[in-house]
Amino acid sequence: MTTKPAGTPLSVPDDATVASVSAPASAPAPHTLASSEETLRQMETLSTLSLNREGGFQELRGGTLGVRIAETAEERDAAQALRYRVFFEELGARPDERAFRTKRDVDEFDEAADHLLVIDHAKGPGAAGVVGTYRLLRSDAAEKVGRFYTSSEYDISTLTEFPGRLLEVGRSCVAKEYRGRSAMQLLWRGIASYIFLHRIDVLFGCGSLPGTNPDALADQLTYMHHNHLAPPALRIRALPDRYVEMQRTDPHVLDYRACLNKLPPLIKGYLRLGGYVGDGAVVDEQFNTTDVAVLVKSELLADKYYRHYERRLRDALD
Repeated sequence: MTTKPAGTPLSVPDDATVASVSAPASAPAPHTLASSEETLRQMETLSTLSLNREGGFQELRGGTLGVRIAETAEERDAAQALRYRVFFEELGARPDERAFRTKRDVDEFDEAADHLLVIDHAKGPGAAGVVGTYRLLRSDAAEKVGRFYTSSEYDISTLTEFPGRLLEVGRSCVAKEYRGRSAMQLLWRGIASYIFLHRIDVLFGCGSLPGTNPDALADQLTYMHHNHLAPPALRIRALPDRYVEMQRTDPHVLDYRACLNKLPPLIKGYLRLGGYVGDGAVVDEQFNTTDVAVLVKSELLADKYYRHYERRLRDALD
């Protein structure tokens, strides 16, 4: 899926977490020590995702494809060039003068953000091999810019007041010939690793549906609002002058499975993993999309990461 220039969502799902259960100190359950040792082993394994640079981790591989954080200006430029080809040349977004001249999708958040890359090593080991990208903006990076991108469409005060570490995701795209299971799974694995390394509590961003006519998207918008609306503590709301009502038809007559299947893969994956949507959609005329805010809580337990996360991601992508 592509997420419009700013954001779309991936993360450790709410329903993949486990409540902490304490056994009496005087009589620990036989599996408790084993579980602790297993968790320590897994944490040691995760520590091998050593930082290549601040924000990065050791490359994860799947066949000729790999996923890691961009390490050079050339790699970040390749990501911006890919975004231009997908958003503007393929999907019909309208470039401004600078984007048209440079054939790059660039904005003020790129310099502060980390850029997750899918690289096809059959094409080249670095910039030449970039076939997918996802922009990751942590709270400390957003402070350098002065805001999150999502704040241009939503009032995110409930999030910024939420205790915990935030990660905004966006500008997700994959080259057309790589939009299969392998590249998507690598993107999910990369974000999962990034979330673990930085102990992210909430992941959020603007997920994009193609087209600017909300009525043509009535079933999908109504389905998301009725079934996945965020709880009040996390519920961000579209800005008043951009607010588009999401409940546009009777939710009780919808075929929920059909509605879910109509959603872009990334949004669908987030929702299947326990994610939420904010209140209200936003039409982005420049990028020819209708956006929804997507939020996912991340409970970073090493044992759950290894036992369930990749399995649930495979299920979510089916």
